Amino acid sequence: MDSIDDSPRRLLLTALVSLNGVVGEPLTWAGPYFGPRSAAHSLKVLQRCGAMLMGRRTYEVFSRQWPAASGPYAEHINAMSKYVFSSTLEEAEWTNTTVISKPPAEAVAELKRAEGRDLIVYGHGQFGQTLCDAGLVDELSLTVVPVFTEGTPFYRPGSHARAWELVSAGPGRDPGLVSLTYRPVRPE
Repeated sequence: MDSIDDSPRRLLLTALVSLNGVVGEPLTWAGPYFGPRSAAHSLKVLQRCGAMLMGRRTYEVFSRQWPAASGPYAEHINAMSKYVFSSTLEEAEWTNTTVISKPPAEAVAELKRAEGRDLIVYGHGQFGQTLCDAGLVDELSLTVVPVFTEGTPFYRPGSHARAWELVSAGPGRDPGLVSLTYRPVRPE
């Protein structure tokens, strides 16, 4: 699947990215900058969504972190529907999580055609890159964190080049952050 679809249900991909384009392991470098205003905005975006989609690695981190957490964000993320895409994970222990083993692009296209609120993906690992390459991401929101770090780059070799148009840019919710929102350029 190499074409951008026209599904009514949108897929939002949101990621933290360092100044040098790293997205891997944001918990180790983004924390000091991701404050209360960023958290409030994240909750607002999450509440617009009907389900969260993730790859196995994100599932492993989130399923350890969120079930034990408290507060409005944790309550919402724990209660919402979640889909983890993995060919190796057989069952999910996190509440309201379904494991999908079929090809992600095919399964996500089906989820987008289903009735419901928007879908959200956090981070930009292999799963996020697959969805971007397949033309399934409708909105790409990047929060640039003012650090240089080592790790997984946002754009990796073998990825499909796609044009994106800037929807909004400005200061992030907390000091030091920059917020960028893009949507894919639709073929004419």
